[in-house]
Amino acid sequence: MASRRCVVMVLVAVLMASAHGMAQNWSVSSNLVGLADRGTLNASASRSLSQHWSMNVGLRYNPFSYGDGSLEEGAVRKKQRMLSLGARYWLWHVYSGWWLSGAAQYQEYNFSNKGNNDTSEGDRIGAAVSAGYSYMLTPWLNVEVGVGLWGGYDNYRVYDCPTCGITVDRGKKAFLTPEDVIIALSIIF
Repeated sequence: MASRRCVVMVLVAVLMASAHGMAQNWSVSSNLVGLADRGTLNASASRSLSQHWSMNVGLRYNPFSYGDGSLEEGAVRKKQRMLSLGARYWLWHVYSGWWLSGAAQYQEYNFSNKGNNDTSEGDRIGAAVSAGYSYMLTPWLNVEVGVGLWGGYDNYRVYDCPTCGITVDRGKKAFLTPEDVIIALSIIF
């Protein structure tokens, strides 16, 4: 329930961030690479603040497990819920050309791989930086490409198998990992 309130408050903050009445102040996008990564549903909303700055909020959600149905046999999953709030600096003009971004992120996750019964789960919090290019296809449709890096703090647990619940490792550690490979479709309005 608290996470829903947090998401609603962030969305309201983005909606109220700027009151000026210019055209094409908003953007909604989805990363196609994220969708291809085990079906991770994702969306990002953006509001321009000036010629060079925009504010972004992003969500990712993946409730899926893949395999033969038997978790004991090592189903593959990358379950997660993720929220990010950040800003982009556009070198030329908002929603066009090269950009640099920074964001604060929170992720709740549960990962396992085929052939390895270990399951890891936990919570991560940290900051991400990204860079990329937004190519204008039409005045209202862009293709964005980019890459990013994410670092922060991970509170994790590792289980021997997905159903037995035997903890083999737990702890808190710093992490630094590639954040994203971005190939996104973005609608500008």
